[in-house]
Amino acid sequence: MALDAVRGVEPIAALASQCKVCPTMINNWKRQLSEETDSLFDRNTKAKREEDGQQAQIDELYRQIEKLKVERDFSRQVRTVGLSCERSCS
Repeated sequence: MALDAVRGVEPIAALASQCKVCPTMINNWKRQLSEETDSLFDRNTKAKREEDGQQAQIDELYRQIEKLKVERDFSRQVRTVGLSCERSCS
């Protein structure tokens, strides 16, 4: 109903009689919609930014995990080679 009032499709009095509400209420809804439209879209944008930030953090954590796995595997190989060298050299 507030959208119809903003669009001006029908006079406010006609909308009020159709929906059986006071024209003042429709005017209040129209004003609220006009004032808060920007904040509705800002919330969506803010949520998207937060989601993108979280995804970037998740991606960074996965990169760190992969790096640590490579370092761990390398350390294991060095220890294995070191042990076999000590055994053969003794």
